[in-house]
Amino acid sequence: MERAIITKIFDNVWQIDDAGESNSFVIAGKDKAMVIDTVNGMENLQEVVRTLTDLPLVVVNTHGHCDHIAGNVFFDEIWIHPADEALAQEHYGFFREEMEKQNLTPGRFRFLEVGQVFDLGGVKLEVVSLRGHTAGSVGFLDRGNRVLFSGDGVIATPWMQLDESMPISTLLDSLTGLKRDFGADFDHVLTGHAKGLTGADLVDKLIRGCEEMLRGETGSDRPYHYFAGEALWHPVEDENNIGIVYKTENLK
Repeated sequence: MERAIITKIFDNVWQIDDAGESNSFVIAGKDKAMVIDTVNGMENLQEVVRTLTDLPLVVVNTHGHCDHIAGNVFFDEIWIHPADEALAQEHYGFFREEMEKQNLTPGRFRFLEVGQVFDLGGVKLEVVSLRGHTAGSVGFLDRGNRVLFSGDGVIATPWMQLDESMPISTLLDSLTGLKRDFGADFDHVLTGHAKGLTGADLVDKLIRGCEEMLRGETGSDRPYHYFAGEALWHPVEDENNIGIVYKTENLK
């Protein structure tokens, strides 16, 4: 394992940090284990997971971006929200040539639904909607450990500037719905990029940021450079690098 940095979070939960670029999580029940996101595909993730558990695997994607789905080539079947299936197929194209060189093919998709519960045997994870970053972004709620696996749907720096990103009002609706319906069920968030546990109060901070933006309180916003160009950054909590990235067309 050259890239995988493994950290035990709870007795039955491990974070696999892929060289600091994105995270996968393994959650073990009595009968099955779940793999949440498959990171960048530059190392055989199934072999990494097999150092942690020999249980049958349920593999899920929180959304369709390449740094969360590239490792799908190492599994036979992956669950994803149908609203992100086309995005995932598009992002497979970024590494299609490398897949062909290695004679690798992504496993087939199965479509999950919001409200669906995956029972791993004594451990249940419920699918919750986190649409905003993408149309099909979802999280997985583990009430036993009181943690939400959020992918990029709840994260310190939500990227809302992408072509596939939804309006800020959609993100706000998702976050307020999450807090209303599930806020009493989790104390921590495990995101697609942060190291270890983040407090659930991140949800409140992002709600505040969205509300400020929609009220037009953007005078302190500043330029934000990313790999595909320029956007804007709305600071929410500078000391913890919490803020929302957006383009003006998403500000509605």
